[in-house]
Amino acid sequence: MAVAQLWIVRRLTQVPAMNTETAFLTAFWVQLGLMILMRLWFAFRVRQAGERLMPDQASIRREGWWVFALRFCCFVVLVVLVVLALQHRFSFRRFTFPLPWWLRWAAFVVGLVSLGLWTWTHLALGRYWSAQLQLRAGHRLITDGPYSRVRHPMYSAVLGWVAGLGLLVANWFVVVFVMIAAIILIRRIPREEKMMLERFGDEYKEYKKRTGRFLPLCHASHRAGKMG
Repeated sequence: MAVAQLWIVRRLTQVPAMNTETAFLTAFWVQLGLMILMRLWFAFRVRQAGERLMPDQASIRREGWWVFALRFCCFVVLVVLVVLALQHRFSFRRFTFPLPWWLRWAAFVVGLVSLGLWTWTHLALGRYWSAQLQLRAGHRLITDGPYSRVRHPMYSAVLGWVAGLGLLVANWFVVVFVMIAAIILIRRIPREEKMMLERFGDEYKEYKKRTGRFLPLCHASHRAGKMG
């Protein structure tokens, strides 16, 4: 009986292979790889359309120099750490904290859904998309797809994706990146909406009344519009 009880305890406490840190880390790299491929593809399409990808002085001033510098530094740090991790010279595991396996896999699903929304916003914006606070020549207010009820669905997707990523790997380092991303977006959104009001005026004012910033309004109609 004692042997049987010991066997049962071991079986119940045994961690399935799909719930090991290696599995979670693999899922992390899948999420990150898919995001990078998606962004590179849409950047290529925008460049092929003859549009500018890099910021000009006006877009940097519009965003704020310190916000732009913070965003750039985060990008550089992330690239360096990814390269070091791929070379096994840096490990994210040293910053992990305990989370139940079901929550981590739920975060993986949230990340995939957010990445799908992110991709949808790119498709809706087409050549009008820019990573900078700038509008294209002949820019029009997008009023369909993910922008029909939310003003900044791309930012909603980004926050959902990075939050899912942080919970997936249960890593303080990624959580810090989530917090920095949130700070950047909180600082950036009012400036972006000011830019949109200057260009589209009353059309954008009406759009704001019937849309939510990150989530749909309960009374929002099925018409609305852009950028974010």
